[in-house]
Amino acid sequence: MPRFFVSEEVLNGKFAVLTGPSAAHIKVLRLKRGDEVTLCTGDGSEHRCVISDLSPEQVSLVVQKTVASVSEPKLSCTLYVAFLKADKLEHVLQKATELGAARVVVFLSSRCVSRPDEASLRKKLERWRKIAAAAAEQSGRGRIPQVDVAANYDDAIRQAAQAELPLFLYENEDRLSLRSAVEASTPTSVSVVTGPEGGFSAEEVAAAQHAGLRICSLGPRILRCETAPLCALSALMYATGALDPV
Repeated sequence: MPRFFVSEEVLNGKFAVLTGPSAAHIKVLRLKRGDEVTLCTGDGSEHRCVISDLSPEQVSLVVQKTVASVSEPKLSCTLYVAFLKADKLEHVLQKATELGAARVVVFLSSRCVSRPDEASLRKKLERWRKIAAAAAEQSGRGRIPQVDVAANYDDAIRQAAQAELPLFLYENEDRLSLRSAVEASTPTSVSVVTGPEGGFSAEEVAAAQHAGLRICSLGPRILRCETAPLCALSALMYATGALDPV
């Protein structure tokens, strides 16, 4: 069933009216009167609707029922991802949305190759949020993951430390594994911090540890910067049952 994220103003009791890109998309899909679509306002609810009328400027719908989205994981996971080169970050955003991330925060660390200026960053952030919205619609999410940029590295680890289980992935860690960290607790919120192409400096690792993050490993293989956050997110979703059928 086609899915569209809309503002709450679109819904008026048992009725809804779509205009702009959403209405245009319905016409591109060649949907007609009587076809069903799902509207989501981003609060975890799904409004199952039937198209009642189509005009050149808008699409009218009747809300049949409202249910809680079954696609949203119980675990709230925030990824803190260092700036990556080229389209790697866009790939991470898209796939993290599909896997169930609640939020993605991008930050600058000392070894980041990509260092966009303020004007460029505003444009990138707008594009990143559109990518997350499109991926949420495609994958059947009930929410669009929030995409933000941390003010600096210290701000990123400060935010990450507020999760029940704050994890910091470091390739040189040889004691605590991700599996051990997850099995030792039953958190409802997890943060995962991952580095850029050049990894983290020793000073950054020490700062994260001092802030309260748990330094952990993803195993003996060195994963690419775009692979590590998705690997960790997949493992967390598996461990907490978010990949089980409903």
